[in-house]
Amino acid sequence: MAASLRLRGAASGLRYWSRRLQPPAASLAAVCSRSMASKTPVGFIGLGNMGNPMAKNLMKHGYPLIVYDVFPDACKEFQDAGEQVVSSPADVAEKADRIITMLPTSINAIEAYSGANGILKKVKKGSLLIDSSTIDPAVSKELAKEVEKMGAVFMDAPVSGGVGAARSGNLTFMVGGVEDEFAAAQELLGCMGSSVVYCGAVGTGQAAKICNNMLLAISMIGTAEAMNLGIRLGLDPKLLAKILNMSSGRCWSSDTYNPVPGVMDGVPSANNYQGGFGTTLMAKDLGLAQDSATSTKSPILLGSLAHQIYRMMCAKGYSKKDFSSVFQFLREEETF
Repeated sequence: MAASLRLRGAASGLRYWSRRLQPPAASLAAVCSRSMASKTPVGFIGLGNMGNPMAKNLMKHGYPLIVYDVFPDACKEFQDAGEQVVSSPADVAEKADRIITMLPTSINAIEAYSGANGILKKVKKGSLLIDSSTIDPAVSKELAKEVEKMGAVFMDAPVSGGVGAARSGNLTFMVGGVEDEFAAAQELLGCMGSSVVYCGAVGTGQAAKICNNMLLAISMIGTAEAMNLGIRLGLDPKLLAKILNMSSGRCWSSDTYNPVPGVMDGVPSANNYQGGFGTTLMAKDLGLAQDSATSTKSPILLGSLAHQIYRMMCAKGYSKKDFSSVFQFLREEETF
């Protein structure tokens, strides 16, 4: 099993409960305000750009944390705040029966769960393991099988909203797993997000996330192309953005995360495309979409093209920049 997982993880890594209506935000807040008796330590593995603010929001809601990150420096501020830092995912599993993982790729998730010092080495029966990484749905399903063998529960719960929403606690969680366990997951996830949506069986959370990010990439490229064309035709970028945002072309990429420097404050384009959601991660997610499209024989013509564009950007020095830097890429590339 581990071998098959690693093969699936490598392939994707290289190309990088309740049927009821969702409760209102006030209900989510009530969930977070449960008595301190329910606030036993929560394990958190992966304290990067997204994991760090997510873990901090759990702290704000009174949850003691047991944390681990492959980079020790990422744990320092949590240690300084009095949280417990351990040396491996296995140690987290030994000390906590509710664990959240937030990792970059399928390979990282496989290592954290099934590796030599992984969660499954010391996981306790009845533990709830929530993976908020964006990974191959097939890997989520295989991890769930291994976790089930150990008498624990696995749920995939990838997020949407980016670093800003992670900081403000307004993430959207797309949750896949055993329906009877959704309320237990929601207790924690509702402290980090404003929307927690049950999608179905394990893997469906990942499926929803992959579809969302493919659409996001396509819309960002479209916004960047439209803005670039308008500017070259003599339009003021702020005026063009205003017109787009009161017209049928309006989208999240144009009105909330505009890729043109100077059009909006507080977005990566206003900070030389630093922070936000990295180009490498977008290329990775588009690779997952491409893999899923191939396995389901689904045509994704624009999704495939978006994948190629973001791979090209990674090869041309944009890998560490926010994915909205596609605008800058288009401005500088005139050979298409």
